Amino acid sequence: MYTKDEKIIPVHIEEEMKNSYINYAMSVIVGRALPDARDGLKPVHRRILYAMKDIGLVYNKAYKKCARIVGEVLGKYHPHGDSAVYDSLVRMVQDFSLRYPLVDGQGNFGSVDGDPAAAMRYTEARLEQITNWLLEDLEKNTVDWMPNFDGSLEEPLVLPAIMPNLLVNGSSGIAVGMATNIPPHNLGEIVDAVCFIIDNPKCKVDELLPIVKGPDFPTGALICGRGAIRDAYKTGKGLLKVHAKMHVEQKKQGKESIVVTEIPYQVCKSKVITAIADLVKDKKIEGISDIRDESDKEGMRIVVEVKKGVNTEVVTNQLYKHTQLRETFGVIMLALDKNQPRIMNLKEMLDIFIAHRKEVIIRRTKFDLAKAEDRAHILEGLKIAINNLDEVIQLIKSSKDPESAKLGLMAKFKLSEKQSLAILAMRLQQLTNLETKKIEEEYKELLKLIEKLKGILASEKKIMSIIKEETLALKEKFGDARRTEIADDAEEINIEDLIAEEDMVITVSHAGYIKRFPVSAYRQQKRGGKGVTGAETKEEDFIEHLFVASTHDYMLIFTSIGKLHWLKVHEIPQVGKRTKGKPIVNLLELEENEQFTTVLPVREFKEGVFVMMATEKGTVKKTELSAFSNPRKAGIIAVTLEKGDKLIGAVLTSGQDEICLATKNGKAIRFNEEDIRPTGRTSQGVRGISLRKEDKLVGMVKAEKEATIFTVTNKGFGKRTDFEEYRLQSRGGSGVINIKVNEKIGYVVGAKTVREENEIMLISKQGMVVRVAVKDMRKIGRATQGVIVIRLNAEDELISVANVFPQEEDDEVGE
Repeated sequence: MYTKDEKIIPVHIEEEMKNSYINYAMSVIVGRALPDARDGLKPVHRRILYAMKDIGLVYNKAYKKCARIVGEVLGKYHPHGDSAVYDSLVRMVQDFSLRYPLVDGQGNFGSVDGDPAAAMRYTEARLEQITNWLLEDLEKNTVDWMPNFDGSLEEPLVLPAIMPNLLVNGSSGIAVGMATNIPPHNLGEIVDAVCFIIDNPKCKVDELLPIVKGPDFPTGALICGRGAIRDAYKTGKGLLKVHAKMHVEQKKQGKESIVVTEIPYQVCKSKVITAIADLVKDKKIEGISDIRDESDKEGMRIVVEVKKGVNTEVVTNQLYKHTQLRETFGVIMLALDKNQPRIMNLKEMLDIFIAHRKEVIIRRTKFDLAKAEDRAHILEGLKIAINNLDEVIQLIKSSKDPESAKLGLMAKFKLSEKQSLAILAMRLQQLTNLETKKIEEEYKELLKLIEKLKGILASEKKIMSIIKEETLALKEKFGDARRTEIADDAEEINIEDLIAEEDMVITVSHAGYIKRFPVSAYRQQKRGGKGVTGAETKEEDFIEHLFVASTHDYMLIFTSIGKLHWLKVHEIPQVGKRTKGKPIVNLLELEENEQFTTVLPVREFKEGVFVMMATEKGTVKKTELSAFSNPRKAGIIAVTLEKGDKLIGAVLTSGQDEICLATKNGKAIRFNEEDIRPTGRTSQGVRGISLRKEDKLVGMVKAEKEATIFTVTNKGFGKRTDFEEYRLQSRGGSGVINIKVNEKIGYVVGAKTVREENEIMLISKQGMVVRVAVKDMRKIGRATQGVIVIRLNAEDELISVANVFPQEEDDEVGE
């Protein structure tokens, strides 16, 4: 139902929504969330500082309640919520938020522990002395003004800002579709950079890097990587790695403590302490006996006591890895330039500040010049009056009123209206000789000042010189030492460097439990000694892999779907000798139905070392070990598999080793690995053995000297044969008989390279486990059916064979 004479304008809803959202976005961007590149302030901060100056809350005056300040800002300039204004005021007080606080607070304004500030009715504030350098000359028409929200007052669009506040104190904010995160800097360095640009206007960002070394956070800490700083300054975006500062203190009885004295910027100290306590409780970090916060007015001090005998470097590494003691600061140098949001590099930001200061000085100089010229004009009139004093007095006496006296003076002595009014306003005492001399001296001084001001306006060099003088004076008064240290490269603090290199015994059980413990845990024993327990396992589990590797080594874990996962030795849980360890699947991001098949220890990814892989369908592949040196969290492709194929094993080779493949139906082939050319990481490989229908590969081993191949079938038959009995063939052939399989002895389930001193473990489907000494089985010929190595129930069958490492470790481990 339309009202009379109502005009309806049809509008597409898409267009209306688009325009409305753009208007809203620009309102947030310009009016709330982003700082102006000239003074580095958002509107709310600018209004707070101006309102405080307006009511006289300067650094050398008494404090006033924050509630009064908030009310002043809300009522006159910022019609938003009081909490938004108070929160902004609080942040300008906090010395852990701003590198150079702009407001001097009295009362509880929060803490680095994340404690909130007291209510505004309890706290008091006034401006800091340094803030005068943002507000100075505001009354000299140095900046543009705009009406406040109701048009009753005016407020500055920007502050004159002698201090380059945007870079000195930084800024952070989230607008619509964009965000800014500018880190704080050292005042002295930024002032020096401003002076350098004034002297070298066409300089590049690279030339500023020796001057502005990097961000300077109020909480100190350590930035790792000059490269990241350089990228941030050149592009306006970058990721800085910030580390807490720690040191180790020696305690009584050989104990040590890790003391944290500085934490990354914007990190809550209490949350860090809570996180460390939770990690200790969840046993993600072991070796910590106590955590204390001993911070006081002298500074921060978080004490982490380490148990006796525990390596503090390992604990330090874990603290860096699992807590906010190592943080990333994302730099986005976004600010408003002529009311347009723009990502700028370091040079561009400083250029905008210098251009702003240039405009401020020109406008200030013009203001001072106009004022001086006005005063000189009046003094010229006063001099005329003094020189013609009797006539002036007679004219004034004969005039019937002030207006006619003014007109008479203007007509007789050719004076302006201002000069005539000044003469009429003169007091009689100004007619004395002393006062007359003062007028003459003031006039001469004004002429000099006018000449100086005109000289400034006529010379850009002089304007730039004034900018330098004023910013250097700011540095002289408020400059201080850098708090944040900077390391040359991010690699300088490598996690491995924080870990003492130590040989570890790594065990992987057949059920997939992995653990590590120091080789030093094994005391050296004489031959025939009883030994010590190496690991506790379930009755049906046993240690299948045992390696001695350094804490700086890597474990390459190959899985059934052809993927490779990395695991650093120092990331493997270090537990007691009697504990079973942690499931390996909990340390890796495995897909559904992905199972690990092989674990290989690697110290370095050097040239000339290869990984040989074999799949169920008889494919083999050789790849340079160095191809696996760049891991990803979810693993990388080690071999591309055909549909329905599986990776069954992988071995490290020298490029000149011999490989032996064993199949389910009793065939085997021995060939030189030189028959296989190395291929890329994602390739599919080549034929290793030709398989007949329903046959598949069940084992791949290296043919080693003085070793034999042990083959076992699902019916419990097995045999041990010299590798020499398998003639050397070219890869891809159908092979020779390895074991005569039939219905009685069953099919092959596994093959292993064994030595006389080894033991093997046989596992059946029903959980029967038998441990057999290799020396108890005599070597027999290749084309035989073997002997019974395990007697099984009629319903049971053998499913796996493995080399086993004894739980009672002898002296060789300790040596």
